[in-house]
Amino acid sequence: MEEAGAAVVTAGEAELNWSRLSVSTETLESELEARGEERRGAREALLRLLLPHNRLVSLPRALGSGFPHLQLLDVSGNALTAIGPELLALCGLRTLLAKNNRLGGPSALPKGLAQSPLCRSLQVLNLSGNCFQEVPASLLELRALQTLSLGGNQLQSIPAEIENLQSLECLYLGGNFIKEIPPELGNLPSLNYLVLCDNKIQSVPPQLSQLHSLRSLSLHNNLLTYLPREILNLIHLEELSLRGNPLVVRFVRDLTYDPPTLLELAARTIKIRNISYTPYDLPGNLLRYLGSASNCPNPKCGGVYFDCCVRQIKFVDFCGKYRLPLMHYLCSPECSSPCSSASHSSTSQSESDSEDEASVAARRMQKVLLG
Repeated sequence: MEEAGAAVVTAGEAELNWSRLSVSTETLESELEARGEERRGAREALLRLLLPHNRLVSLPRALGSGFPHLQLLDVSGNALTAIGPELLALCGLRTLLAKNNRLGGPSALPKGLAQSPLCRSLQVLNLSGNCFQEVPASLLELRALQTLSLGGNQLQSIPAEIENLQSLECLYLGGNFIKEIPPELGNLPSLNYLVLCDNKIQSVPPQLSQLHSLRSLSLHNNLLTYLPREILNLIHLEELSLRGNPLVVRFVRDLTYDPPTLLELAARTIKIRNISYTPYDLPGNLLRYLGSASNCPNPKCGGVYFDCCVRQIKFVDFCGKYRLPLMHYLCSPECSSPCSSASHSSTSQSESDSEDEASVAARRMQKVLLG
């Protein structure tokens, strides 16, 4: 190990650590230029440059010429309001840590980021603890990104283009002002960890059930009153955090129903009675509509629905301790109304099936953090 002033160079790891020296950008600039000159004649390339908790207001210009092989750059805990074009010269950079700065304006990230080599090399990006009010569009083009952290910002929404990040394994968006989860978030096949805690989210789209690799889902401290029943399809889920939501502290039941249109009544009749037809027998809009049918989950019913359905909260057991409200969609109020013995029997059977379904999912679940 070689020591120069308070900076530490670890030869075996090709690392330069200037952490917590409280140096200014100007001082660091001259030091990095000198280091860059030294390393041009050295056989070993610098791979890791640690500059957190200093007084940097911009990236040192020397980054653009003296450290072409850098793989990790940490500039966290400084006073950066923008990351300049020097970043684009780091063609092999894999990890950029820039949390707890003052980034957030329209020029916070360098122009041309999406067209730079970083689009193919950058795998880990941490911009938590900054001032972003929206996810920068250029970040959504970093196709090699595996971990993206934007917690503790001022984000109002998650863009639908998040689905562009097909290599993403960990997404951290906790501590923002997000109200909705876009269905496109369910199109990330490699996502293992999704953190959406401490936001203002009121519902979870059923499309999240398509996240077949998901192992941890953090939704605590939001405004959730129910979960979609499709959440039971997350067969690899090991941790589900729900504490601090209304669904945990308040008993919720909801039953809403709007009468079906004539188009839906015709389509239901054809489906339920198995009426045979040819493309020449029916209007074109009815033919297309028939392909959107959904089966009623009540096993005693056998009905179908299209646009019109009953939204009903059903409580199912998880881990034998907690009862979670899951959203069900039924074809009509008769499937859930206790007015008749037949429908009551159907409802009981439906609830029983749901609870059996939940108990199977519970055996897969290792943790359910509700409080």
